Amino acid sequence: MYSFVQIVVSVVPGCSDRIRIIIQIVNSHMRTDNGQGLDARKQPQQARSQVTVDAIFDATIQVLLAEGLQRLTTIRVAERAGVSVGTLYQYFPQKQALLFAVLQRHLERIVKAVEDAAASAHNECLSTMVKAVVTAFVKAKTQDLDESRALYAVALELDSRSYVRKLGARNRAALQAMLKTASDVHFDDIAMTTFMLMGALIGPVRLLLEGKSSQSMIRKFRDQLESLCLGYLEREARSK
Repeated sequence: MYSFVQIVVSVVPGCSDRIRIIIQIVNSHMRTDNGQGLDARKQPQQARSQVTVDAIFDATIQVLLAEGLQRLTTIRVAERAGVSVGTLYQYFPQKQALLFAVLQRHLERIVKAVEDAAASAHNECLSTMVKAVVTAFVKAKTQDLDESRALYAVALELDSRSYVRKLGARNRAALQAMLKTASDVHFDDIAMTTFMLMGALIGPVRLLLEGKSSQSMIRKFRDQLESLCLGYLEREARSK
């Protein structure tokens, strides 16, 4: 990343130190999309190493919730995890790599929950399918709402849109495969229907994460989201 920035600066004669700093920051931010340069330095191979990485991940969440994203540092995380900064750097070469890894763990868990729910509902009626998927999705996103909100902010900070799109494609594939097996209905345009279903799932959850919803609203959220999704699908469905 550093050599690339130097090349950019060199083609701008008379570039001041201030401009150089701005270019470095912008380039660093742009590199985060796709997760390029944010891979972990090494993956844990033994149970003991996995315990260490899990402790680092949990400490990262704790620091995020206690201190906020801007005050999070690798030193604070290492102290909270009970490991040395050197140990942390063995796995994550920089703060952004650590944040990206924690975000990956969180999002992979959500995607897997939806994939498993969709697979379990194959050949069921439409209403059973919707209940299974909505229940799994909402549970994964709201079982620790503070954590989800903190990592939502991390996703925006890292500009992880390409990575999130890949995960979205996995969920759409799982939902489409499920809907194709519905026992009581079929859809003329299954791809478009699945696309809209994903939007109906994600949109309300995003509003929930961005706002300060009351506990009463959160308790009603799953049933309301189920009604929203099922209503749309029933309108698009054709009886078999």
